Amino acid sequence: MGFVQEARENHVKKKVEEDNNFVSFKAECHVEIRNVSKNNKISHFLSTQTSLRSKMKQKALKECDHYTSKYAQCASGRTFSVVWQCRKEAKELNNCLHQYTNDAVLEEMKKDYMLHDGKGSARV
Repeated sequence: MGFVQEARENHVKKKVEEDNNFVSFKAECHVEIRNVSKNNKISHFLSTQTSLRSKMKQKALKECDHYTSKYAQCASGRTFSVVWQCRKEAKELNNCLHQYTNDAVLEEMKKDYMLHDGKGSARV
């Protein structure tokens, strides 16, 4: 095999290797972009979920303000005895809060959020 022929073959091999490296690099970049996009979606989902839970809790506290006041009044000036002295008030407060902070309410808020194009306009 002559020098020219060998040089051509080496040149072709080098080009093939460069092309393979470029394709590999391109594939790695594509996977990386997909992972970043997926991570952004997960991050957005989690922040939305947290925001909806926070709004749900705020609404529950607002709706159960009467029971919160009764419990606070009962607990005022007490330390350990609050456990047995204010059991009735605590149970009433927990029952009220549970009406507004359960999975069904959260799912309803998610649906409402999605109906409004996910623009954060979920009603509280």
